Amino acid sequence: MAPRLRPALRANPPGLVYERRHWAAGRRWVAGVDEVGRGAWAGPLTVGVVVLPQDRRIYKVRDSKLLNDAEREALFERIVDWCVAWSVGHASPEECDLLGMSQAQRLAAARALEGLSVRPEVVLLDGLWDFVGGAERIRGGDRVSLSVAAASVVAKVTRDRIMRGAAQEFPAYNFEHNKGYPCPIHKAALQGWGPSTIHRRSWAFMDGLIWRGVARRGPAGQLTLGGGHP
Repeated sequence: MAPRLRPALRANPPGLVYERRHWAAGRRWVAGVDEVGRGAWAGPLTVGVVVLPQDRRIYKVRDSKLLNDAEREALFERIVDWCVAWSVGHASPEECDLLGMSQAQRLAAARALEGLSVRPEVVLLDGLWDFVGGAERIRGGDRVSLSVAAASVVAKVTRDRIMRGAAQEFPAYNFEHNKGYPCPIHKAALQGWGPSTIHRRSWAFMDGLIWRGVARRGPAGQLTLGGGHP
């Protein structure tokens, strides 16, 4: 069942202007791509990709950042049942550390595109940095392109489910609520417990930890001791 959208979300839905231009030019498979998790302290970086049908419509899809958990979960099921093809790709915390975030984002995007059952002729990408290669970049794409907005929901829901699962293994960090992103509870847990095995150990937050004894992964995989006071 489609979620009931809050009044603030009912205006200015994402449309099909970009998709229709490519369909009219004879390109059948137009994919929207979006990422989530780049700014998190823990968990994977995730890229979602969705290929829309030309002959069927779906309503109430919005940029995932505008939706709450229940709305995203309801839309996820509708999107994956409706679209021609969808996929997600991940870069692990270890890959984010070893490769750097830009290369990790490229890797996750490549994995997502490889997982599709069709080969896109055009890729529409949210933002101004082409981490796919040859994509059409759209500023604010997750708010104006239906395929990019759908990809944002698929990526966000998939990664959130992973982080809720991680919360069962690492209950101290409140992952079920913060999804690995910075927040006061997450910061306090790091000070008390140190990083888990799914934290990104190359990130600067490691420098301020009082908890000692954990290796921070520096440039080119070099290991140094993290933490502040002994």
